[in-house]
Amino acid sequence: MECTKLLESLDIFGHAGFCVAVERSQLLQSSLLILQQENHFEKCYYWGRIDGIRNDYHVAYGFRKQCLDGQKYFYSTDCLTWFLMPEPTKCAIMLTPLAISNFQGDPALVTNVYDANPPYPPNDPDGIQHELIVKYLKEEDRLAASVYLINYDVAVVPRGGWFKTTDGNVVLNPNFEGLTREEAGRLRSYVHARLPQNKWNANLLARQDYNLALDFLDTLEEDAPVGCWSLQSAQGGRLALLLSLYWPGMVFYHKVDTPHYGSLYFGNGRKNLDVPFML
Repeated sequence: MECTKLLESLDIFGHAGFCVAVERSQLLQSSLLILQQENHFEKCYYWGRIDGIRNDYHVAYGFRKQCLDGQKYFYSTDCLTWFLMPEPTKCAIMLTPLAISNFQGDPALVTNVYDANPPYPPNDPDGIQHELIVKYLKEEDRLAASVYLINYDVAVVPRGGWFKTTDGNVVLNPNFEGLTREEAGRLRSYVHARLPQNKWNANLLARQDYNLALDFLDTLEEDAPVGCWSLQSAQGGRLALLLSLYWPGMVFYHKVDTPHYGSLYFGNGRKNLDVPFML
């Protein structure tokens, strides 16, 4: 959610069951505007909150020009002091889904993601190879990996919100006027805010009105299983809401026929792996 629109968007997230205190929103908006100025960001966004036992992690990000490759992420536990989030490592991305405990709220905390005394494999009765397995994860690295995994799966923009220039850069589309009410009711009108994972011709063959500058990203319509997204409408059809079953707490909104859209995540940072059995 863009920091300048934080206060005016509070009622929108109420439709998804999120309640943010006005005082906290004012504090966030003020501190994020300072963060934007200090880092010379073109746009600065409040990403959301990952709940912890002692402290919650508030996450924000911004970019200077390219909105796909140039994002810088920050985290804070008091909504005032922001720390640059480290780049997620391959090791942290691998271990984070195995960490089932709640976040504590201490970035320096190091935890063992496995049991205290795990059984050794049958072919390694002495545990020699097992001790070489990486199993310790710093909470700051887990936070960065969690944000990365959530973005990979459920970061969304409406079709046309981002524009690919002739030199390959991805920027905000200044001419985006919003989806129509008919378009807003279709999953194919929403795309993943990440590098495309489908083959180069998959998106080309999916639409008769294909536009290379707008349709270079994967659509949500291709996500499996069918039903992993819940597309809803509110305010008499003037507001579209997207909720993910894989990541409870992630909601995307779009005001129909306007360029106003955004997303927010409030959750514990753990993925719901039971979705295929729920549908």
